[in-house]
Amino acid sequence: MKHTTHLKRHEVHPVLIIGSGPAGFTAAIYAGRANLHPIVFEGEQPGGQLTITTEVENYPGFEQGIPGPELMDILRKQACRFGTTCKYETITAVDFSKRPFTLHAGEQVYYADSVIISTGARAKLLNIPSEQLYMGFGVSACATCDGFFFRNQDVLVVGGGDTAMEEANYLTRFCSSVTIVHRRDAFRASKIMLDRAKENPKLKWSTNQEIIEVLGATNDQGHKIVTGAILRNTVTGKTEAIKTNGIFVAIGHSPNTELFRGLLDMNDHGYLETKGKTSFTNIAGVFACGDCQDHVYRQAVTAAGTGCIAAIDAERWLAANPMIYGYEPTNDVTDIIMEEEIPRHA
Repeated sequence: MKHTTHLKRHEVHPVLIIGSGPAGFTAAIYAGRANLHPIVFEGEQPGGQLTITTEVENYPGFEQGIPGPELMDILRKQACRFGTTCKYETITAVDFSKRPFTLHAGEQVYYADSVIISTGARAKLLNIPSEQLYMGFGVSACATCDGFFFRNQDVLVVGGGDTAMEEANYLTRFCSSVTIVHRRDAFRASKIMLDRAKENPKLKWSTNQEIIEVLGATNDQGHKIVTGAILRNTVTGKTEAIKTNGIFVAIGHSPNTELFRGLLDMNDHGYLETKGKTSFTNIAGVFACGDCQDHVYRQAVTAAGTGCIAAIDAERWLAANPMIYGYEPTNDVTDIIMEEEIPRHA
C-alpha cells in the first residue's frame, strides 16, 4: 500500500551518513561517485578516533606515515570532491519506522531514502586528566596502531581481559618489557589467553594496582613524552611511582550506538548486527559500517573497507527498490508517493 507525504523530492536525500572517520568518509566517496549526493554528519568528534592519533603508519598508500588528523582531512576533501556535503552537526534522534527516514540534528530535521551508520566506537579509558594530556604522546588505546613506536622500550598495559592479554603479547614483539597492570589479582581473560600471556617471558605482572596519574615531560624536540606512572595498591592504598615509556589502556571499547537502541539489532555489547558479509541491518535501507559494527578488528583500513561495502549496498538497494527510491512522479513540485510499510529485511 502507498501513501502520499507532503515532502518534495528535493527535500528527501538518497543517502545520509551518520558519523565520519574512515568508514563514513569512504562511504561518502563511493556514494558521491554513484551520484547519490550524500550528506555526512560528522558528530561530536569530526574525523573519528584517528583525529587523536599523532601518527598513522599502517594505512596503505602512505609510505612514511601520516598524522591522523591530516589523513582524515584528506579523506574529507576527497569525499567533498565527489559531491559530498559535510555538516558539523550531531544527529540526536532518528525515526526508522516510516519512510522517508527522519533524522534530527537538534532543531533541524532531515529526510532520507537510506541511511549509513558509521558512528564508530570509543575506547574505555581511565578517566584521569593526565591520561588525556598524554593521549597520543605515549598513552594509547591501540597496540596494533602504536606498538611499533615503542621498539626496545618499556611499556605498561592496563587491563585484565582478553584484549589486555592479546595486546600485551603483541607488544612483546617490539618492546623490551611489557608489564600488565590490573586492579585485581584475578583476571577476566579466558584461560587460553591468560596461559599464553603467562608463558611469555617478556611479560611482567603488577596486580592489585591501578594507575592514578600519568607522568611525563617535554623532550629536546619540544614533544610531550610519557616518563612514568603513579600506581596505587587497591588493597593497601599505598602509592608508588614507576618508570615507563608508554601506557596502553586495554579495558575494552564501547560502540557509539545508544541512539539506535531498541531500533536496530545489536549484540550484547551494543555493536550493530549486520547480515553475513553485507552491511544490511534488520531494517531495509539502513546500513552499518566501521567500528560501530566491527568489534573484532577495529582498524582504520577495515573501517574504510566496510564503508565501501555500505555505500555499494545502499546504491544497489536503492536501484532495486524503485517504489522507494524512484518516486511517482519524480519532480520537485509534486508530493512524494511512499511505501506505507517498512520491510524489516534486506
